[in-house]
Order: sequence, then structure tokens, then C-alpha cells
Amino acid sequence: MFPTPGGRRRSPAPGRRRAAAAILTAALLAPLAACGTGDADGKGASGEPSAARLTVLAAASLTDVFKTAGDAYETSHPGTEITFSFAGSQELAAQVRQGAPADALVTADSRTMDGLAADTGSPVVIAKNRLVIATGKGNPHKIGSLEDLAATKLKVVLAAPEVPVGRYSRQILQGRDVDVRPVSEEPNVRAVLSKVEMGEADAGMVYRTDAAVAADRVDAVDIPDGHNAVASYPAATLKSSRNPDAAEAFVTWLTGPEAQKILRDAGFQQP
Repeated sequence: MFPTPGGRRRSPAPGRRRAAAAILTAALLAPLAACGTGDADGKGASGEPSAARLTVLAAASLTDVFKTAGDAYETSHPGTEITFSFAGSQELAAQVRQGAPADALVTADSRTMDGLAADTGSPVVIAKNRLVIATGKGNPHKIGSLEDLAATKLKVVLAAPEVPVGRYSRQILQGRDVDVRPVSEEPNVRAVLSKVEMGEADAGMVYRTDAAVAADRVDAVDIPDGHNAVASYPAATLKSSRNPDAAEAFVTWLTGPEAQKILRDAGFQQP
């Protein structure tokens, strides 16, 4: 309103009213536009998942390679942060059933993943692995075959039967009719490796990739493919994820060329 010579006020011209309304409308919409870079399903304007914090539960044998993979993913997906929780696959399954907050899961066998079908999306195998016999550096007991593990003088350590690598180990030994009485049964493959590294065991059965990580501390005795077992690593999103699009993007990335090269370089086999 504007004052008139008689003290009364007059309304602004229609053109000015429209201009003022336009300015006010623009001011109100600006904050909404700034917040609207993503759509309702959490994806950015380009269709890619928005940045997020992800928690991935992963088998202990993936400890080293996933640290490398995580760094690579964060570099190519700015703003995304990945936290890994490593343990035996059976422990991870228990965490999922207990409702532990996480976004994706990678196990060292399909049996464990299949048992969680109600809690996961469709799994996809990202890698495979085989077992070796880990011995002390220099192989002081001259272990050359599975049959040598039956020697009563040897202290052999295996993973527990419910652990994938423990189940694979027993499958391999039974296939050759080799009777081994382990001095301890460990909760995951890294615990088996640690026993051999520290000299608390003369030998243990671990994944080939685990022995490679500790090549300066242990020796690896190959098991012929015909007598070996193939471990599969399925990955899946968790239905309880708070970032389902970002979780799906990470699982998909694990099957792509960048992640596959990282896995191959670490000694894992193609899916």
C-alpha cells in the first residue's frame, strides 16, 4: 500500500503486485529445489544411488581383499562410506537373525546364505576359492599331502564343523579317508591361520588366499583339484537395510570388472 495526498493508502499497480508475488514464490521454492537433488527412492538426479553409509557383513577370509575393495568403491562413489564387519559365516548368519543393523552380506558358502533367504535379496556369487594346508614357515615337518596330516605326532588345527572352511576341510579329509584329530576347532579361518603362524599348531587347513596373505610366515601345501573343495562366495543385500539402493549398487559393483580384478589379484577364482 502507498500513502495518498489525503492520508489514505492506495494499492500498488497490478504489474507490481505480480512481480512481488513472483519474487516471493521463487524465494519459497529455492530451499525445496536445493533439497530435491534426489527422488523419492533415494536416487540422485542421474539415477545413481545417493551417498550413504553402508555396513557390510563379510566372511573372515575376505578381510584383506575387502579393505582394498572398500577403498576403491569409496573413491569411485564420493560420499559413500563402507564399514565391514568380518567373522565366520555362521557368526554373520546369527547376527542377521538377531537383527544386527547392516546393509549387505557376503558369506563363504551358499548353504549359509540359502538359510537366510527370508532376510536377503537374491544372492549372486562374486568369487570362488580352494583350500591348502598351511604349515610353519619352511614346512619343518615336511608335510606333502593330506595323508601326512594323520600322523599322530602332528598338531593339526581345523575350523569348527559349522564354519564353512571347517566343513570343506572335513569333506576333503573324508574323501581321502584321512582321520585327523584336531588339537582345536576354531571359529573362523583366520583363527586357524593364526594358530599356525604362532606355532601353536603344526598345520591347518585354510583357504588359498589366506595362506597367500601370510606368505612370509607360513608355507602352503597345495591340495590337488581332484581332492579339493570349491568354496563359493555369494553376496546379497539385507531386507532390513536402511539404504537399499546403495546396498544394491555395492553388491552389483562386486560383480563388475573393477571389483573382479581386485579379487583375482588377491588370488580368488572367477565366480
